[in-house]
Amino acid sequence: MNILWVFMLMLLGNTEAPQDGSHNVSTMIQTSINSAIIAKQKDEVIDASTPPSKVDPQLTAPKIKGIYVTAYSAGGSRMTELLDLIDSTDLNSMVIDLKDDSGYITYKTENDLLQKMGKAQPFIRDINSLMKRLQKHDVYPIARIVVFKDTILATKQPKLSFVNKDGSVWKNGNGDAFVNPYSKEVWKYNIELAKEAAALGFKEIQFDYVRFPEGFEKRADAMTYVKNDKSRVDIVAEFVQYARKELAPLGIRVSVDIFGYAASVPAAEGIGQDMVKISENVDVIAPMVYPSHYSTGWFGAKDPDTEPYKTIKGSMVDTHKKLDPLKDQKPIIRPWIQDFTASWLGSGHYTKYGKKEVEEQIRALKNMQVDEFLLWNASNRYTKGVNYTP
Repeated sequence: MNILWVFMLMLLGNTEAPQDGSHNVSTMIQTSINSAIIAKQKDEVIDASTPPSKVDPQLTAPKIKGIYVTAYSAGGSRMTELLDLIDSTDLNSMVIDLKDDSGYITYKTENDLLQKMGKAQPFIRDINSLMKRLQKHDVYPIARIVVFKDTILATKQPKLSFVNKDGSVWKNGNGDAFVNPYSKEVWKYNIELAKEAAALGFKEIQFDYVRFPEGFEKRADAMTYVKNDKSRVDIVAEFVQYARKELAPLGIRVSVDIFGYAASVPAAEGIGQDMVKISENVDVIAPMVYPSHYSTGWFGAKDPDTEPYKTIKGSMVDTHKKLDPLKDQKPIIRPWIQDFTASWLGSGHYTKYGKKEVEEQIRALKNMQVDEFLLWNASNRYTKGVNYTP
């Protein structure tokens, strides 16, 4: 590399540079600068009120257009069909479950801490072969880790969960248990898994259920659990800040799923989710803006599920309004959109989702200057023939 060019670029801030092999010199310099800043931030104290300056650990990441993939699909025959979809379209990424909604680690791990606190259910029989396969098809791999909804860990170690007066672990109406966001042991466990994912070759970690249980504020005083003087909102934001400080030095981006309506309402203090505080501590925010999840009247739509363009556009108006004040701390906005039919809404309140409905959502995102997205279908059956770049 021409050292003179390096100093000229640093001194003059020039974005133009000669090519050195396949790498752009300015990008290489900026990557080195970012790495140095990230290394320094590692020593800063975790504090929700003072988030570290936003530094991208992965300047060369593509604009993501991806799909959700269960561990069962990733380790089974359906993966062939899903890779064909990636190969034949503008889609380029998969979000794959590494710790699922029950708390199962979805592949075999030899990590002592992960074995002690979690439980492997190896739907993905050979994780290394999977990673090689993803690389062969040029798939940008994102690991989904469900954090605080974790029945496995709560059952194994009730002290890390919420305990009823009778000594039993609290569970919601679906029989799911949560673990305590105040617990640093829970933090360490999830970040240990994230670091193993990074070592395996995942380029981004997407954390889901980064919150307390829904309605927690109504039962908090009736349960036993460890806590400190931090608010629920601050402790959730500080977990995310901790995650990013641990993973950024590895070149890994951190993203967080959040309710879509979080952009349109004040902070949900009961469950500890403040979209702004979480967003200023992550590289990517992924609001779940499925039209089916909005009720009558949202964004002027009588039945939002039947008006995907209007609903997605409205949600993005609110998202930008909420996050624009963050300026340099504003993360990439990469919404989850709908590729499923919400028939449970009842006749007249839903529409069958297909090519037109998926494309309308993508068109709304594009018109709102949002060019990254993720498609959700719980069974991983995605609509064929969609134009993902309208």
